[in-house]
Amino acid sequence: MAHLAHYREAHPLPYVITHWINLLSMIVLAFTGFVIHFPFLPGIMGLCRGAHLFFACLVLVNMAFRIFSSPFIKSAPNMGTREKRQDMFVFLPQKDNRHQFGAWIKYYLFLKKDHPLSGKYGVPQKLAYLAVIPLTLFIAFTGFCLWVPTSDWLLMQFFTDLVGGVMAVRIIHYWTMWIMIIFVMLHVYLSIANGLAPLKMIFLWKEHGGLVYDPKTKNIIGEDDLGEEHA
Repeated sequence: MAHLAHYREAHPLPYVITHWINLLSMIVLAFTGFVIHFPFLPGIMGLCRGAHLFFACLVLVNMAFRIFSSPFIKSAPNMGTREKRQDMFVFLPQKDNRHQFGAWIKYYLFLKKDHPLSGKYGVPQKLAYLAVIPLTLFIAFTGFCLWVPTSDWLLMQFFTDLVGGVMAVRIIHYWTMWIMIIFVMLHVYLSIANGLAPLKMIFLWKEHGGLVYDPKTKNIIGEDDLGEEHA
């Protein structure tokens, strides 16, 4: 086995559920956003606007839960181990891998064969996940600048005037959506660059055997086939 074991402790069930919610929401938001920007299905414009608003709010609530629950829900910050700590430390720079940015870039670009031995998330993943928080808030803010009930609020009106009017906000909102779509594509690639085990975990909550990691000594200490060889 050339990869680290993938245990459920790495992805607690509440966060598997929030991931499902985000996936569904992003699909609906992208589709309804295209319909609103390019009304090629005029018969469902009202439905699309309502769904767009609902799932935008759902993403914000989901993200708030993910952030504010992280000091209380524990997860394994390293692959190949069941040892857990508060999930908030998973997203922050870890001593294990804060020096490995160059190694991770080489690995993702196929310039380095061996997978860097580090925390659960590689450095580019951590940076991407942190960056998506302000990106999500910004795209939601521009959306509320366009939504009539909130468009005349002081902060929304100030931003709209600052960028040159409603049409400019629509363009910014549209292209920010494309940045989000690109992020999702990168997220998928970074997640499966070392195999499909993460997909089985995040969608099916299915553990996958592999190398066992000791976070104290930061060494591989064995293998775990999860009993598959004896099944």
